[in-house]
Amino acid sequence: MDQTKKIAVIGGGSWATAIVKMLCENMDTVYWYMRSVYAVEHIKRNDHNPNYLSSVEFKNSQLQLSNDINETVAAADLCIFAIPSAFVYDELEALHVPLKDKIIFSAIKGIVPQTGLIVGEHFNEHYDIPFENIGVITGPCHAEEVALERLSYLTIACADEEKAKFLAERMGSEYINCKISDDIIGTEYAAVLKNIYAIAAGIAHGLGYGDNFQSVLMSNAIREMKRFIKKVHKMKRNINDSAYLGDLLVTGYSGFSRNRLFGNMLGKGYTVRSAQLEMSMIAEGYYATKSAFQINQEKGAKTPILNAVHSILYDNKNPKKVFKKLAEKLD
Repeated sequence: MDQTKKIAVIGGGSWATAIVKMLCENMDTVYWYMRSVYAVEHIKRNDHNPNYLSSVEFKNSQLQLSNDINETVAAADLCIFAIPSAFVYDELEALHVPLKDKIIFSAIKGIVPQTGLIVGEHFNEHYDIPFENIGVITGPCHAEEVALERLSYLTIACADEEKAKFLAERMGSEYINCKISDDIIGTEYAAVLKNIYAIAAGIAHGLGYGDNFQSVLMSNAIREMKRFIKKVHKMKRNINDSAYLGDLLVTGYSGFSRNRLFGNMLGKGYTVRSAQLEMSMIAEGYYATKSAFQINQEKGAKTPILNAVHSILYDNKNPKKVFKKLAEKLD
């Protein structure tokens, strides 16, 4: 594989900012699209993102910044998408540069609401990108810990091992440990589901459940994840690997987890709308819950935790009553 391929990051949030930081450890030039003109100009003047991970300082000589998605995509051979799943469809609608010959990696932990597809499947079905040119970046890894340069782990999944290795070499560093995987579909669904289970963990905490219940909840969540993923994409995988179990645990327990925070607010009595307004960042699990629930209506996996979260978010059910019934189903 050509080692001189140019890489672009699409997105201006905390995870996109963390990815740019990782790439800048190893690359002379990183192309970076951000929708906000203000953010682009601020970084050019002050060397940091004004809204996310503002402690991270960049060298502007390494960045090719633009608020024109077509300009950024046209310049790159490999594009990493790191925007909220709820906005993917609209962002791509503005894209006129063909993607067919690009390598696409998704760092989006959600499902495209308009199509009900995980991001890799969306690119494959709607943009004719072959799966060997599609990859996924998953954790366990929080953007905030990348900013602090705390030792973190990434899983780079792609059907083409060479492409996974190529990106892993450019994202790895003394504080980023990268491993590769060929389970594109499974790792992406795991990244979606763990946000739903993190909302559940947050609700439990907000309701006053203790560590004992949380451990049982997470134990059941990883088994539920295994059942769901097996239904949508059956292949040999170890659900206890860090891309699955590790990412679930860090999202379910960490104070940096926006999905856990969102759930915690619901458990404390916030309405869904008031919790969303209170948060400055999007909780991907909110959208993921609806899409995963709809997918499972066809697949038929046993998913009591997913069902419980869905009933709270979309059926306006009382969290206390729902979790009392859920607790009786866990083992």
